[in-house]
Amino acid sequence: MRLAVLGAGAVGGAVAELADEYGHEVVALADSSTAAVDDDGVDAAAALQAKAADAGLGTAAPEDALAADYDVLVEATPTTLGDAQPGFDHVASALERDRDVVLANKGPVAERYADVRALAADSAGSVQFEATVAGAIPVLSTLSDLGPSRVDAVRGVLNGTANFVLSRMAAEGLGYEHVLAEAQDLGVAEADPAFDVEGTDAALKCVILSNRLAEAETESVAELRAATTSLAEAEIQGITDLPPNALELAADDGQTVRLIGEATRDSVRVGPRLVPENGTLAVSGTRNIVELETAHAGRLAISGRGAGGDATATAVLSDVNRL
Repeated sequence: MRLAVLGAGAVGGAVAELADEYGHEVVALADSSTAAVDDDGVDAAAALQAKAADAGLGTAAPEDALAADYDVLVEATPTTLGDAQPGFDHVASALERDRDVVLANKGPVAERYADVRALAADSAGSVQFEATVAGAIPVLSTLSDLGPSRVDAVRGVLNGTANFVLSRMAAEGLGYEHVLAEAQDLGVAEADPAFDVEGTDAALKCVILSNRLAEAETESVAELRAATTSLAEAEIQGITDLPPNALELAADDGQTVRLIGEATRDSVRVGPRLVPENGTLAVSGTRNIVELETAHAGRLAISGRGAGGDATATAVLSDVNRL
């Protein structure tokens, strides 16, 4: 497959570098200001090296990448809320050309799920978005394999930064600010960690899961539009206001605290929850875990790397392989 990759950060850059290993060719690679476009294939390593040297990815403009001759558009620009722009317009542009789209950007399917599905319904192209939920963990493909109508709920630890902070606090008895500073030094947390520690990132993933579950119960875009959930409707509590003694008190009772996201067809909740200290949900460090409550197979759990360039790129390229 010929790929146009929008976004040259950790995920987009990793997709561009790993594409050849998966049997695909990158014909365009763009960031917000420059692009490398070549019908015979972009030298991704050279383009990314030039970007790192502040020389730009190439001599083309970002819109040239969107107009390139590709089979699949990989949308890996930063997630934005509300109208999900410019990611949503990128999706629309590709679908209008009857091209397929693979999303790493959560915005379009978290904030405008029904709009994306309506565009896809009028196109010969399709939209895949495995990489928007839990990085390398195949949550959405497992959900599809099981049949979304036979899954009642999905819950889990869906943010590595928050989980690192909580598990370090529990293991070492350290304070929140101390562990957060450590996470930032290690590159586990951003300089502005609000998106992660306030629960927004986990909530976006749960909104996507809720919308996928709701879709199974609808027969038209109009019904889907009425059934979908947005971030504004989610119940979200982060870990920033967690009482200092909460983890100590939990440990005394054989429990610990994790930031848990829960998605059903009609609700999304994210917040600190007590879980058994040696239970399935008590993963440590930056690991993620997702549990699916199924109608016939009971509770299934999948765990692994929920973020990171290479890990998330594997989910993107798995979607490309499915296409």
